[in-house]
Order: sequence, then C-alpha cells, then structure tokens
Amino acid sequence: MNLFDVYPLFDITIDHGKGCHVWDENGQEYLDLYGGHAVISVGHCHPHYVESMTKQLNKLGFYSNSVQNPLQKEFASRLGKACGYDDYQLFLINSGAEANENALKLASFYNGRTRVLSLEKAFHGRTSLAVEATNNPKIIAPINNNGHVTYLPINDIDAWEAELSKGDVCAVILECIQGVGGIRMVTGDFMLGLRRLCNQYNTVLICDEIQCGYGRSGKFFAHQYFNVKPDLITVAKGISNGFPMSGLLISPKFKPVYGQLGTTFGGNHLACAGALAVLDIIEKENLVENAANVGEYFIMRLKEEKLPHVTEVRGKGLMIGIELDVPYKEIRTRLVKEQHCFTGCAGTNVLRLLPPLCLTKADVDDFIERFKAVL
Repeated sequence: MNLFDVYPLFDITIDHGKGCHVWDENGQEYLDLYGGHAVISVGHCHPHYVESMTKQLNKLGFYSNSVQNPLQKEFASRLGKACGYDDYQLFLINSGAEANENALKLASFYNGRTRVLSLEKAFHGRTSLAVEATNNPKIIAPINNNGHVTYLPINDIDAWEAELSKGDVCAVILECIQGVGGIRMVTGDFMLGLRRLCNQYNTVLICDEIQCGYGRSGKFFAHQYFNVKPDLITVAKGISNGFPMSGLLISPKFKPVYGQLGTTFGGNHLACAGALAVLDIIEKENLVENAANVGEYFIMRLKEEKLPHVTEVRGKGLMIGIELDVPYKEIRTRLVKEQHCFTGCAGTNVLRLLPPLCLTKADVDDFIERFKAVL
C-alpha cells in the first residue's frame, strides 16, 4: 500500500528537535519558524513535556469517557484561570476541524437555525461544516456544499449587519487573525459591532482561536485585544504541543444535555497530561509575554530592514505575515534548501511565520540574516 498522495513534500526527513530547531536524518540543523503549522507551542521536546507524557504513558495512556478522568477537570480549571474564562465550560475533542464542527453544532442546537456567516479567505478545517465555512472551493466537495454559509469581507460591518438583520443566522465564525488568509486582522470597531449585532439577533459568535490563540498573538486569545467575549471559542494546535487535542470553550448561556455532543478519543489521559504540561511551561517561562515581546521585536526588525521584495509586514506576537511582490515559492524553497530555515506560506505571495512561543531575539536576528541572503 502507498500513501494517498495529497501533500507536496520537501525532500527532507526531520529526525529530532529541540526548542526552535530541528535536525534532519543527515544531522543538518534547521531554524524552525513554522512549528509544524503553529502546533509546537512550547518548543520541540521540552524536558518537562517529555517527562509528563512519559510518566502518564507508563501509567495509563487511554480510557474512554465512560469513566471519571480527573485530568480533564484539572485541565479545565487550569485553562479557565490561564485564559480568563473560568466561568465557561470545556468540551475536549481531537482536532481544530472537530472543535469547529462541535461549535457550529452547538450553535444550531441553541437557536435552531442553519445559516452561518464566515469571512472571505477563512479557513476553519476540512470536515463537513468546517470545510463549508472555509472559503476555498477547491477543497469543498459537492457533498459538503450545502448552502449553509455566506462569506463576507473582513471589517465591513455594514455587510455583516445586512445579513444578520435578516434574523436567520445561526452563527458567525471568524479568526481574529486570519492564518491561511494571509495574517489579516479584524479591527476593534468591527468586533465590537459584531458582538452587538449577534446579541441583537440571537446569533452565536464563534471565535476560531485554533491558530491565533493559545498565546501566539501575545495575548492568550487574539480576540482579547478587542475586549469582546465570544459565545464559543475553539482551540487546538498548540494546546498539547503536537499531541492531537482540541477544545471548545462554551459560555454559561449553553446548558449541557446528555448525548448532545460526544467523542471517543477527546480528552484522553495522555492528551490531558500533555496539555497540563504545556500550561505549566507557558506559565513558568512566561511564553505569552515572550510572544508579545519577541513578536514586536521581530516585526520591527522586518520593517526597519527595508528588505527587497517585502511590501508589507503584518501580524501580532509570533503570528507574522510577510507580503512579497513576487510569488513566495522560490524564496521559501531557498530558505529551506540554502539557509536551512522552515517558514509557512499563505496565498501566493505571503510567507507565514508561526514559530514556537519560546523564540528568542537572537533567533530573530539569525532569521533576518538568512532571509537577507535569499532576498
């Protein structure tokens, strides 16, 4: 049997990692400014994370949600305090798409509606409703194209009000900093307006914090820059530093009903052990503050250098987009092959930087020199 060939791959095999660096099977070191799609939050192979996961695996890796799992309750309590939502409820699942699926399902249970508003250039996952809310027709199969979703421009509150005022919108789902959409950020006025309109028309406001959340923006959640509280918040990626896990944070307005949501693997013992270790490290090493400080320095350096082909630098914290006046493909490939540095991409002309939150200013300076050499 062969693998189903749906990923374009670099001809590189990563063998091991530490902090913000990885090494291939030949011993070549790479600076990792992508963290495996923003998943590596506290750095590769952090000793406390490895120790916690190993200890739990030697004790119990998995049992189903038919029995008590004190790790889930401990994690919910810790997460609530860390992010400032200790009055919310937590449902644990496995992936970002699954978190968004359950958010949309819960919203529909709440108000009985089926219509969703999503941003142009949105990305919310690759399953059923999540992919329908993703503004990319190439990955929406006919079976998923069910007419539930209307895509609207970012920061155009009039366009959103025109749709919400129809009174039939189940949910609004959006990333406050779009990842795949090119590191584009909503404005404070837009978010405040959206919150007011969702209240007015009994529409559920969902913030997808899967990529921009969990400290990456320099606040625990990106929407916290705008003093707005969503009804539902989805998290994944950095939540367990590479072990598959996600969560749905649920406001008190939603009342749980047995059987309403369910999961086999969600919130398993090993996932919770990893997630608790991540919170330990984030708090002990002040990684949210580090993301804010190093991110500000990173963006300043990129702008000050006035680099050729760079037309704009966008982002918050360690979620940075570098707009180019040429396609990113050659530059990104040369960064990997010649300068041994991993970055991401968005659209056709944007390099996307999503490094571990432990990135240092020295790492930033290192990248700038590598980037200059390629440009």
